[in-house]
Amino acid sequence: GAPTISIFQKPPGVIAPGGSATICCSCQRGYGSFVLYKGGHWLRTLEPSGSRAEFSISNATYEDRGTYICHYLEGGTVLARSDELEVSVEELRLPRPNLSVLPGHEVTVGADVMLRCTTTHPSTGCSLYLEGQIRAQLLSGEQGDYNLSHVQKGDSGRYSCQCYTINASREWSAVSKTLDLVVR
Repeated sequence: GAPTISIFQKPPGVIAPGGSATICCSCQRGYGSFVLYKGGHWLRTLEPSGSRAEFSISNATYEDRGTYICHYLEGGTVLARSDELEVSVEELRLPRPNLSVLPGHEVTVGADVMLRCTTTHPSTGCSLYLEGQIRAQLLSGEQGDYNLSHVQKGDSGRYSCQCYTINASREWSAVSKTLDLVVR
């Protein structure tokens, strides 16, 4: 069948000006090449190492914001296109939130897990990131709780959260320290 290609930002989250992140494109077929587009324009051809290719953003500026998409090619033919990845660059003015997990970092398959993003700043919304996933989860409530019921192996990974003010001039926090969840 046709290969599928994924795109994600590592580490995830809104990037501060001057900060850095890597855009990763991966495909389970390992011998083609990747082309990265930004805002519909060719940005660069990436040399894969194994089944993935990486594009580094260092010393980020507002010019780096935008919609990125990856194409996977073999012999000059586009075989797959990734979803769109939105990259945001904003000043990070709010304090860094704290991410915690109940009942703990290591759980067994089928357990119920709660991830809690705690911030000292009032009336904020928070996003939960899982490294390797393109979409953030929006957290609900003042405490920013996210419940994972009946966890599976696929829920394992590196989580972080980031908060923002819910008003016209949206302001962002730094990204929390990461938390590794292991599902056994």
